[in-house]
Amino acid sequence: MTKTIISEGLPVDEQLLIRKQTIQNGTGNKRICIVTGTHGDELEGQYVCFELIRRLNENIEALDGTVDVYPALNPLGVDSVTRGIPTFDLDMNRIFPGDPRGHLIEHTAWQIIQDLKGADMVIDIHASNIFLREMPQARINVQMGKKLIPYAQMLNIDFIWVHDAATVLESTLAHSLNVLKTPTIVIEMGIGMRITLDYGNRLVDGILNLMKNMKMLKGFKPAEMSKPRLSTTGEVVFLNAESSGIIIPTVSHSVNVRKGDLLCRIVDPFEGVVLQDVLSPVDGLLFTLRTYPVVYEGSLIARIFSEKSDQ
Repeated sequence: MTKTIISEGLPVDEQLLIRKQTIQNGTGNKRICIVTGTHGDELEGQYVCFELIRRLNENIEALDGTVDVYPALNPLGVDSVTRGIPTFDLDMNRIFPGDPRGHLIEHTAWQIIQDLKGADMVIDIHASNIFLREMPQARINVQMGKKLIPYAQMLNIDFIWVHDAATVLESTLAHSLNVLKTPTIVIEMGIGMRITLDYGNRLVDGILNLMKNMKMLKGFKPAEMSKPRLSTTGEVVFLNAESSGIIIPTVSHSVNVRKGDLLCRIVDPFEGVVLQDVLSPVDGLLFTLRTYPVVYEGSLIARIFSEKSDQ
């Protein structure tokens, strides 16, 4: 059942419509919400919404509870493949929890929170930008780690990054909902403006596995689930370009690397010289890798998760 949760007037008789698809069956009272499209250039979640709804509709008798799917919290951004909200010059994930007395977008953010709060679980799906590729991972603030890590471990992802991002924390959808005691996990995967079918299918399997463990899905037999690495056991190392130029990669994404391994070269196509050999400073898991070939000094190239050695 399609439900309109927000309908706001725009100039020239247009409407801002935010809708959700509600799938409900059985007598169970648990509710899980799948949210994506907060950033309009992050499209990986569109496939997850499609595939999850398709599978649930084909096996509706197995569902015991309510699944709310929100494919586009920022429909104007998705329609124009724009990260922020067009014409308003706003990043939607920096204005939560919103304001019931605020301007149009602040009021919209507040209405979204009202519709989501009280759910038993919210999965907030994001992709990377057009420059970087991310392996399927959960990002959890350290304050919520103890509560959310057990759920994230069911989602068939490769990595759980427990971090402390205080500078933007309070204005995100996930933080706002977690403060309201609505458990919310952020999933980051893939690349901006693209859809990675393998990642999407894996996450759908993981969501169904989570629902089974929440007693919302009967008879579901998941395939073998990935056991994610957990960042509380180590550190995340950032690699940035020391020169401006063109990147020539020498390793694949989502692999284990050793200290000293050549990850990529930054070259000067005009002079035909290598400007920088980018070497891994640690042994670890390469979970973020730049895919866009042009870099400037300081550009993020990679992130590596390095586990602590036994002590």
